[in-house]
Amino acid sequence: MELNYDMLNKNIDTKLNSIYLLYGEEQYLIEMTINKIKKKFGEKILGINYILIDETNIDDLISNLEMPAFGYDKKLIIVKNSGLFKKDGRKKSGSPIQEKVSEYIKNNYELIEESVILVFIDQEADKNIVYEEISKNGIICKIEELKPFQLVKKLKQICSLYKVNVDDVTLNYLIETSGTSLQNLINEIRKLIEYAGENGKITIDDVNNLSIKQMESVIFELTDNLAIRKIDKALEIFDNLIYQKEPVQKILITLYNHFKKLYLCAIAIEKNKDIVFSLSLKPNQTFLVTKYKNQVSHFKKTELKDILNAFIELDYNSKKGKIDTDIGLRSILCNYCS
Repeated sequence: MELNYDMLNKNIDTKLNSIYLLYGEEQYLIEMTINKIKKKFGEKILGINYILIDETNIDDLISNLEMPAFGYDKKLIIVKNSGLFKKDGRKKSGSPIQEKVSEYIKNNYELIEESVILVFIDQEADKNIVYEEISKNGIICKIEELKPFQLVKKLKQICSLYKVNVDDVTLNYLIETSGTSLQNLINEIRKLIEYAGENGKITIDDVNNLSIKQMESVIFELTDNLAIRKIDKALEIFDNLIYQKEPVQKILITLYNHFKKLYLCAIAIEKNKDIVFSLSLKPNQTFLVTKYKNQVSHFKKTELKDILNAFIELDYNSKKGKIDTDIGLRSILCNYCS
């Protein structure tokens, strides 16, 4: 049975199910859910009624399912990043361990229900034979990163607890600059709360001065300046990245990926295609569409293609030792955007 995040939490509040599969990109919410399951389960003794399994000891899963939790009614087994949910497209069946685990769950569900709470955790989960078997009797929940309006709501709740004021515009700006990872945003908002103090207010200037900007956000800012031909400001942003010890090769790759999305955006606009689909944006990234469209309006499609080719050539020549990556990047930025 597949549930959304809210339904999953209601399920845990009512009664623990025997088998869970939790997967997705929002690791913070997954960890919160695991902590909730642990609290509901009660006393845990590692190695007795609390077992941790990963890809290094996945072969021990079935023996741990079969072994009773001496002195306890049930055993909590958490299986994290085990490789059980990877699907090999070349095979109709699963790997030997996938077949073994799937078959065991199928034939011994009543035993598991009586004596075990089994929780699988992974970042991705293909619908292979293990997934399909869990779906018959267990609970499956894909926990994705929250959308901006959900993040704003959660961050506002945190600010309210500390009696700190903040408006939606500021929180949306924080999300745009620091990314959509809930864990990162909570770290940033705590820092801003501490600075504002009780009954204080968090401002956009506070975000600019105190929060850590995601690389992608900095690249957006750099490209904004290139678009309006402010080369000196763009190079200043580039210098700041170098000063912050960002690897120049990482900057090159991030710039390439950014301009590739601008190029794809230009094609999507030209052919009247959906930009979200063309750029493979996640549901919580749709707010970026306006930013991409604004930047694209300052570049010709041929310019974007030339810049991409220049990045590819620089990458090749720098690896051959023919040019320094730092100098090459500065040259591209100046030549194509002056």
